Amino acid sequence: MMLFPVMRTNNNWLDNAFNDFFSDAALSKMNSTAPAVNVKDTEKAYVMEVAVPGIKKEFCRVNIDDNGNLEVAIENKLEHKEERKKEHYLRREFSYSNYQQSYVLPDDVDRDKISAKVTDGVLEINLPKVVKEVQKVQRSIDVL
Repeated sequence: MMLFPVMRTNNNWLDNAFNDFFSDAALSKMNSTAPAVNVKDTEKAYVMEVAVPGIKKEFCRVNIDDNGNLEVAIENKLEHKEERKKEHYLRREFSYSNYQQSYVLPDDVDRDKISAKVTDGVLEINLPKVVKEVQKVQRSIDVL
């Protein structure tokens, strides 16, 4: 099973592609980059790894939306300050980027046990699989 990004469904894709390309939203998207995403399928879980170098965990959001899709949002706010005491000069550079993507979850994900953590510039989202118990019932069958 794979995790797929949620895509817009529309019959008139060519017009929308053209209009979207020249819209303000599309132009702002061209200036931002999407993080790299790895998805591993293990015996007990799917594991998503999202590259978030330099991003604090406070700026990462992971939710399940109303449609049962996984939403991953990353907001990056940087402020560089350099103060020179001799010249009484203060320089500030601001940077802001925002990324949000929804993913269709496989049916075998236990949505109540999803967890996430940020370690060494990687947002790791653990998507445990539903544990299916195999019932082994021993019984005698009467021969008629």
